[in-house]
Amino acid sequence: MKKCCDKGKMLVDREYTRDDIFYKDVKAMPLIDMSLDRLKLYEGINPKPADFERFWESSLEELSLVPLQYELIESDFQTEFAKCYHMYFTGIDDARIHVKMVVPKSAIKKQAAILKFHGYKGNSGDWTSILSLASLGHCVFAMDVRGQGGYSEDVGGVIGNTVQGHIIRGLDNENPNKLFYRSVFLDTVQLAKIVQSFDFIDENRIGVTGWSQGGGLALACAALFPQIKKVATVYPFLSDYQRVWEMDLAQGAYEELRTYFRLFDPEHQRKDKVFEKLGYIDIQHLTSRINAEVHIGIGLMDTICPPSTQFAAFNKINAKRIFHIYPDFGHEGLPGHFDKIHQFFEDL
Repeated sequence: MKKCCDKGKMLVDREYTRDDIFYKDVKAMPLIDMSLDRLKLYEGINPKPADFERFWESSLEELSLVPLQYELIESDFQTEFAKCYHMYFTGIDDARIHVKMVVPKSAIKKQAAILKFHGYKGNSGDWTSILSLASLGHCVFAMDVRGQGGYSEDVGGVIGNTVQGHIIRGLDNENPNKLFYRSVFLDTVQLAKIVQSFDFIDENRIGVTGWSQGGGLALACAALFPQIKKVATVYPFLSDYQRVWEMDLAQGAYEELRTYFRLFDPEHQRKDKVFEKLGYIDIQHLTSRINAEVHIGIGLMDTICPPSTQFAAFNKINAKRIFHIYPDFGHEGLPGHFDKIHQFFEDL
């Protein structure tokens, strides 16, 4: 242990252990969370259900019974160097899931593929937002999350936005299979399986990427489909829910956590059970399964997805990993980071 000044004064140049991570100290720079030294050791507080592994293995077994059915429709938008398609595939519970698909006009027989996932309440974006990755010569597949801002079908036949309350949807059902994000995580896997089945795709060269919700889904996909080779994730959402709540940051994307307690458990009598149930869809409990190389971008001033929740997922990754820290940035554009992602996927 390095020297520090007297009790009650600012701690300086101190090494931390896992037992120290909840101690409050004076911060040497503007932060809304722990110091970077502590973040590197943080392992999360949201409980992991005892049957977590069995839950996801049985979920993947259920998904294996869903046929790899898809439909391709040429888009009205086309470009000289790539073909653009709308792809629809069948997800869990027979939901119709929409994907923007870009295939470079290349002489290469077997191409790499990148799966792209969008932020909470958003959609797959404009075609031009996909073309930068396709310029690498890789096929790109940008999925619309069911029930959000795109054309994927929510369970019950609803197309488009049913987004309010997605984190907590299914929380009061005794069967954790009814959790909304279980279906979304499995949609990412079904997409990966379909992409891998294409004869023009190199099955060993598939990457995933996304920011915020998309970053969380990229990690979930790589965890549940271990053939993924590379992951580029930025401030991932859907991690360490209890930490967000205890930081009093259940707002914005996480606001429904507060809403749930206010409406359905105002005295917090079921708090422990609530967070344990959310543990089934907490990406920090999945990331130890990842085999892919992981590249992550984190803003230390992020009040939407607090840095500690991101490190809870990152610190459990056993594969090759690297992070880029932006000390003065929050949940926003990170200067130069799109360029870093582009370079990361150059040798996919």
